[in-house]
Amino acid sequence: MDSIEATVGAAVGLQQATAMAEAQNSLARKVLDNQADLITSLVDSAIPQLSSYGMVGTQLHVTA
Repeated sequence: MDSIEATVGAAVGLQQATAMAEAQNSLARKVLDNQADLITSLVDSAIPQLSSYGMVGTQLHVTA
């Protein structure tokens, strides 16, 4: 009987460890997603927006 109880105890312990690992992985994934969104918004705001109308910055004149 001790062997069965030990096996059940080990199985329960492994289930708890797996649940904790999944929770930690989920939290880490959320943190990394938030950091990726923040970095993307910072990079997007740092890149100057090019003109889309008018004569300046919309036409390229090259003389070879």
